[in-house]
Amino acid sequence: MKRKVELVILSDVHLGTYGAHAKELVSYLQSIKPKTLVLNGDIIDIWQFRKRYFPKSHLQVIKKIISLAAKGTKVYYITGNHDEKLRKFSPVEFGNISILDKLVLNLDGKKAWIFHGDVFDASIQHTKWIAKLGGWGYDFLIILNSFINWCLVSLGRPKYSLSKKIKNSVKKAVSFITDFEETAAELAIENHFDYVICGHIHQPQMRKVETPQGDCLYLNSGDWIENLTALEYDKGIWSLMEYEKQNLPETQEDESVNTEIDPVALLASIKTF
Repeated sequence: MKRKVELVILSDVHLGTYGAHAKELVSYLQSIKPKTLVLNGDIIDIWQFRKRYFPKSHLQVIKKIISLAAKGTKVYYITGNHDEKLRKFSPVEFGNISILDKLVLNLDGKKAWIFHGDVFDASIQHTKWIAKLGGWGYDFLIILNSFINWCLVSLGRPKYSLSKKIKNSVKKAVSFITDFEETAAELAIENHFDYVICGHIHQPQMRKVETPQGDCLYLNSGDWIENLTALEYDKGIWSLMEYEKQNLPETQEDESVNTEIDPVALLASIKTF
């Protein structure tokens, strides 16, 4: 039985990279029946896209999202920095699927402001080549971490996250995350939003922020590289879905993902557009 949810928000899937947990994401999407699905940026990693690496499990994620839209789910694809090539097309609608740069939703009389969040990242805005180089390094770190975790699990020991350890031990990274959250929340309060929802920093979060001008709820959907998290809103309540706590069965690769339109060729054409 699929679980009905009013709103699901996920971000930073990075399809097309070795670190993407596509099978787990398909398993989660198959377990729910959302009225609205918001893809809050960096779903497809056009920055690091390679024709030689886009496995069927990654295509299966795209197929599942299209299937949800065909069955009535309203899908909003908000562009991020890794899929910024799509910004030249926004805003645009294809049936139940909309591509846009930001979104405002009315949730039970409260206003939710949703955007990816890369607008706050100066390293991306002014030195994009450094950000891209960092992305490749991050991809390598995830591959190395996967091998280390395979060894740890084989020895009966818990998994270990290198990237989390590095981010948590570097004061500048911790400061950036805090500044990011505070900036997003303060702007939301100034503009009279009740909720502000971001992605980008791969840091799942739900917390109330107060300033002399008022307060709002800051939310971050995390990512599907390290944390495997999503935000859910139903019956007026926000919750943070953590995949590892769901005990969902892992899906197998769907041999029917091949269609008349080659998604890999389509992505390649977008990258070079």
